[in-house]
Amino acid sequence: MMPKIEVMGLPLHAGDLAVAQAQVLRWLRAGERQYICHVNVHTLVESWRDARLHDALAHAGMAATDGMPLVWLLRRRGAGQAGRVYGPDLMTALLASDERVQGRPLRHFLFGGSPALLAQLRQAIQQKFPGADIVGCLAPPFRPFTAAEDAAHAAAIDASGADIVWVGLGAPRQEIWMRAQRETLQVPLLVGVGAAFDFIAGNKPWAPPWMQRHGLEWAFRLASEPRRLAGRYGRTIPLFLLRLLRDEWRRRQ
Repeated sequence: MMPKIEVMGLPLHAGDLAVAQAQVLRWLRAGERQYICHVNVHTLVESWRDARLHDALAHAGMAATDGMPLVWLLRRRGAGQAGRVYGPDLMTALLASDERVQGRPLRHFLFGGSPALLAQLRQAIQQKFPGADIVGCLAPPFRPFTAAEDAAHAAAIDASGADIVWVGLGAPRQEIWMRAQRETLQVPLLVGVGAAFDFIAGNKPWAPPWMQRHGLEWAFRLASEPRRLAGRYGRTIPLFLLRLLRDEWRRRQ
């Protein structure tokens, strides 16, 4: 298992994409039920204000470093093996994988988005990853689910026989949902992947690899979606930097 390092009150797992993928396969082969959260600066800051989100991240089988600033911070704190575990990268790696569980290919379920997006996503997966076994998909309503809807969703997901449920409800909704449903669902693994559905379906452009490596994806996404993201980044980045300075000062003391 990847080592954990506490960052501003939250334990993050230090590892790269290959290590995360190997851990997923170990869980699936052992029959463990887990969920994975992908943590970036925005998610971390929101967790300070939302106790349910903080609880979900703290109890995840893997709280992966989705953004380069957190990777750099873990390395600064001694985790030289830390690397970025980006949600869309983990999803595409496992969709493309020829690894087998119980003698068969991995089975995938898509949960989240609209019916139109799921249709696009499924078509894109068939084209890009023809060996991927998509055993079901479900577009839930864009509002809090009722108890009856939660039960119906769980029944449909479990009946599919999936190994992995890719959850694209957006943060913090997907993290809170995974935490709440983990004990109910029999499916082995839940993975929150945010906007990965739109990236893989081709609805949103991927940042160039060099921008991702240098921690500049936020700038690319801001240029692509200024109205949606300007306010978020304007609130999140200063709060993160202030908390980071305070955290570093306390550590030195």
